[in-house]
Amino acid sequence: MRRGAFLAAVTAAATAPAFGEPARAARPAVALGDDVFVRDAWRALRGRTIGIVTNPTGTLSTGESLIDAVHRNGAIAVKALFGPEHGIRGTVGAGETVGSSVDEKTGLPVHSLYGAARRPTAAMLDGIDVLVFDIQDVGARPYTYFSTLAYVMEAAAQYGKSVWVLDRPNPIGGVALDGPVLDPKFKSFIGLYPIPERHGLTIGEFAKLANERFGIGCSLHVVPMEGWSREMLWSDTGLTWIPTSPNIPYARTTMVYLATGLIDEAGVNNGIGTDRPFEYAGGFGFDAAAFRDTLAARAIPGVEFEPTDWTPARGFWANKTLHGVAINVTDPHAFPNVRTAVELLVAARAQGKLAIAHAASMDRDWGTDAVRTSLLAGAPADAIVAAWKPGLTAYRALRAGALLYAR
Repeated sequence: MRRGAFLAAVTAAATAPAFGEPARAARPAVALGDDVFVRDAWRALRGRTIGIVTNPTGTLSTGESLIDAVHRNGAIAVKALFGPEHGIRGTVGAGETVGSSVDEKTGLPVHSLYGAARRPTAAMLDGIDVLVFDIQDVGARPYTYFSTLAYVMEAAAQYGKSVWVLDRPNPIGGVALDGPVLDPKFKSFIGLYPIPERHGLTIGEFAKLANERFGIGCSLHVVPMEGWSREMLWSDTGLTWIPTSPNIPYARTTMVYLATGLIDEAGVNNGIGTDRPFEYAGGFGFDAAAFRDTLAARAIPGVEFEPTDWTPARGFWANKTLHGVAINVTDPHAFPNVRTAVELLVAARAQGKLAIAHAASMDRDWGTDAVRTSLLAGAPADAIVAAWKPGLTAYRALRAGALLYAR
């Protein structure tokens, strides 16, 4: 993916009439934190040198990248850029090492935060006063951008720097919570803190929670959005979706990511390697009709299951025809994505297709071993889901002080 593929307004940057002025006549319902930053909040950083932590999603609502908007402004001294998992251009696959480089447009050094180092080092931060973070998250605990932000904040606290987080929507909303709260025994880069799989936070709210309740204690400033409310999904914002990683190509993918991103370590294919990643569930030898019937009988709200076949183009199942269901979300406000992951695994177990080859990986993904052990013990889906409720109640109270937006 080249810069021009995801920055719709780059070619117009030189002729834009004012710093940060939207290039489109029709404005989205939501002004992003970076929109607010380039409009006026940046003035508080006059005389200070910044580093920008971003990737292709770090764009204004106009489609112009924050990097280009700040570079064009000229009043802010930018020392370096920092890229997370998938890289500054978003083209590196999940889990693949990202190298450091030089940004071809600005000539700025790009430091990788998903390579030899996952947090800024003293050398990377030399001469930088403020780290400005602008990355779109997907609303799921296992997605690594929260961890990158936490490590940036920890480094800032260690080396006496400030962090500014330019807030962005949670694409699956800020109301529903779902899934187990992470057990600290399973802390990893895909889950650092005791929050649930579906956490209901914006990235700015996470920063506030981590800073105040999980003890980071850096100098933090969140630039809030304007016009966003907790019940809004991505489709309500009027914003254009930019893929957050190669396997999250569409805004709708964020809704099913937590339904099927948690099932692959149990031997159930989730459509990675097709043009509908995370929208399938099944595998080799599944009885698709019976699988659909089992799921339909569970009356899971907001979703329909369609028997289907698919053939991944890459991965372990490349070029093999698989059988199962397509997951068609009919009401995203009602759809319980993490509960659906459990329902899929219980339905696979009923066909004798539950195959947990790497228990440690599955436990890491779920942030607990309780789901795996309950499945193997034959527990019904309702019992597995009910076990989450005390943790979710405690988390709801914990996060209350970090919320920046009303319903």
